Amino acid sequence: MSLHETSDPATLRAVAEQVAAEATEHLRGLPAPRDASAAGAVSTKSSPTDVVTASDASVERFVRDRLAQLRPGEPVYGEEGAGDAATARWVVDPIDGTVNYLYGLPWYAISVAAVDGGATVAGAVAEPAAGRLWSAGRGLGATCDGRPLAVAATTEIGQALIGTGFAYRSERRARQARMVAAMLPEVRDVRRAGAAALDLCAVAAGWLDGYLEHGCNWWDWAAGALIAREAGAVLHIAVPPGMSDLADAGGTTGGLGDDVTLAAAPGIAHELAGLARRSGAAQV
Repeated sequence: MSLHETSDPATLRAVAEQVAAEATEHLRGLPAPRDASAAGAVSTKSSPTDVVTASDASVERFVRDRLAQLRPGEPVYGEEGAGDAATARWVVDPIDGTVNYLYGLPWYAISVAAVDGGATVAGAVAEPAAGRLWSAGRGLGATCDGRPLAVAATTEIGQALIGTGFAYRSERRARQARMVAAMLPEVRDVRRAGAAALDLCAVAAGWLDGYLEHGCNWWDWAAGALIAREAGAVLHIAVPPGMSDLADAGGTTGGLGDDVTLAAAPGIAHELAGLARRSGAAQV
């Protein structure tokens, strides 16, 4: 059964907001992973720099349990507990920006998205450190703590502040660094904050003019990309065919790479994509 047949985006948005907010309180009650009392609470995944904490697993279990109570029978696809992407009704990143969380930096988030046929219809991104709650529903706009969001009015790429991110594997980071080095002289500046969901929210708020990163997973952008789009951003997201109607929302991803995520204010989106292509995005 389609989510459109069981509830509308406004209802799903409210559920996402509720679960993300409750998960924030749950996370705040957990020991910090670098505390002596949390010994053994950190492990690694794809590389020695790709960390996962006990808090990641705990938050995801909490979110899954709450969704099972509020939306029984709807499958969840999450970073730590996985699941079947093809049948997912909810996509969860329990802690986006785990390295920041591990080090005590405040730029991390909990992301909860409702999807229908692979397309995000509602989502919420909660910031435990700042207390902000970002959300959107398809066709309903995007907000931060209830205040409407709108992307920047920037029209010159040379005046654009661009967010980016880097992979966990050193060889890919080196390729990403070469691309960013080629782009840097052509923009105002580049920021690397370390949480894709929040970078997308920053585009929605106009805090960034654009954001470009390779290697993001579905859970990284499922909620944040909808928030950016509902705030007026142009998106280029390379995903498997049929997974999401967010893919290629702004045009072709050709020449940007097989796993690119790009969100930008309309006034610089075309130029940013072109700059990325000239800077070697396809080779990243």
